[in-house]
Amino acid sequence: MSLTLDTYRLLGRSGLRVSPLALGAATFGTEWGWGAERDEARKLFDHYVERGGNFIDTADTYTDGSSERLLGEFAHGDRERLVLATKYSTLRRPGDPNSGGAHRKALTASVEASLRRLRTDYLDLLYLHVWDSTTPVEEVLRGMDDLVRLGKVLYVAISSAPAWQVSRMQTIADLRGWSPLVALQIEYNLVERTGERDLIPMAREMGLGVVPFSPLAGGVLTGKYRREEPGAPETGSGDSARRAANQALGAVTDRNLAIAEAVREVAQDVGRTPAQVALAWTLQNPAVTAPIIGARTPAQLLENLGALDVDLADSHLARLAEASAFPLGYPHDLLAGDHIRKVTRGDLRFDTHR
Repeated sequence: MSLTLDTYRLLGRSGLRVSPLALGAATFGTEWGWGAERDEARKLFDHYVERGGNFIDTADTYTDGSSERLLGEFAHGDRERLVLATKYSTLRRPGDPNSGGAHRKALTASVEASLRRLRTDYLDLLYLHVWDSTTPVEEVLRGMDDLVRLGKVLYVAISSAPAWQVSRMQTIADLRGWSPLVALQIEYNLVERTGERDLIPMAREMGLGVVPFSPLAGGVLTGKYRREEPGAPETGSGDSARRAANQALGAVTDRNLAIAEAVREVAQDVGRTPAQVALAWTLQNPAVTAPIIGARTPAQLLENLGALDVDLADSHLARLAEASAFPLGYPHDLLAGDHIRKVTRGDLRFDTHR
């Protein structure tokens, strides 16, 4: 594969050029119990940018606003060459019903606050962070389009939403001449592959670049967890906090630990770390534009960037696919089965590459 951070990719159906690995700024700040202090966060930012990286991801509520504030400080002197992505819709003030949600009031207030914290006049990319079933999609799309027309946002995107709603929104945007969605942020890794059912095929068909978060499954795929000792303590308070969070979320299961073990085996075979193999697996999917790496220390960032140099053989990909296999469900399993092939194609052969 042999990529570099300055081997840029187009983001969805846009002309925006972004690095093949995005830097996640959710680790900027320690308010959540496991992030990086200011000086360490600065080192993460500087190292990523010095290597040619330009795509940095945050959100209005990450580390209670510290993520955007620190990123705004770090990016201020080199703003124009960076692609800053942030998100809105999560609750900003507990008890205030309009401080969260996808509606126009929350959208406008959140964007204005993000612009102030990021010390910029515009956002390169704005995501609807979490799907809101109470706001009409027309209100969301028109609100986003208004911000684009005002020059406060350049591109719009969506995260953590049902595939049918995303495709519906994209169709409405196209028909009404509103700004289209150019990116889809989803959890995607060897542990969580269910996006392959509908979300990822939909994104490719509708022109959205897939930007996976948690490509290491919250650290489960880094080799820190083992089936024989899944509850063993980690070193450092940050690791302990992440471990507790993973266990509370039900991420430390026999299945997930078996997948992590397969990743370790492949890593040993290719002379790489488990984290590098897990990231390289995500990068080999042609629908994926840029996984988001959320390093907490410069050493972790260096390790993750090493995934750009990892080549996985077909045998390695087959081993990982076997370990992480999951049912596609109806109708996908039915449509992929021999019976449907026989009754729709028989012995006919098609050149599907034309």
